[in-house]
Amino acid sequence: MKVIVGLGNPGVHYQMSRHNIGFQVVDRLAHLNHILISTKRFKSLYGKGRIDSQEVVLVKPMTFMNLSGEAVKKSVHFFKAGLEDLIVVHDDMDLLLGRLRFKQKGGDGGHQGVRSIIESMGGKHFLRLKVGIGRPPKGTDPAEYVLHDFDTMEQPRLDEILSQAAEALRVMLLEGLQTAMNRYQKKRKTGV
Repeated sequence: MKVIVGLGNPGVHYQMSRHNIGFQVVDRLAHLNHILISTKRFKSLYGKGRIDSQEVVLVKPMTFMNLSGEAVKKSVHFFKAGLEDLIVVHDDMDLLLGRLRFKQKGGDGGHQGVRSIIESMGGKHFLRLKVGIGRPPKGTDPAEYVLHDFDTMEQPRLDEILSQAAEALRVMLLEGLQTAMNRYQKKRKTGV
């Protein structure tokens, strides 16, 4: 069983923010695979189901981003999963909007949610899917930038980005990480 965690902040105020793209990708994955994310437990909302032959738990921590590790640790332990079964989906300012990058291990890259998970889980050997949100304009505080919604120029691309990220996760689960990396980490002529 794989535990797929989308990172974000709870509440309507943050629902469509750049920082919540992890939530949005997991919601899209749930929708496409008829998995209802509605069970409240472990300071999270989660849903169990299948993506083709792979059994999964989709988790959205309801702690704020900086405390995501608390919820993730409880979820992973409850489902008797290990670090190798954990997949975390999160935003990344160092990637252009819509670019996807899988990462198997490593530091937090300055992402507070990932840092919290590394600290709570006591290790960094888990898979991440980073979803590019682009850098803030000059003079904009990065902390403020991630908490704002995508602007009107970016919003038309959001649907395609979410679908592509969900598909990349499906391919990774069913065909392997290398296939997903080869297919979704290449530069695309469409700009995504």
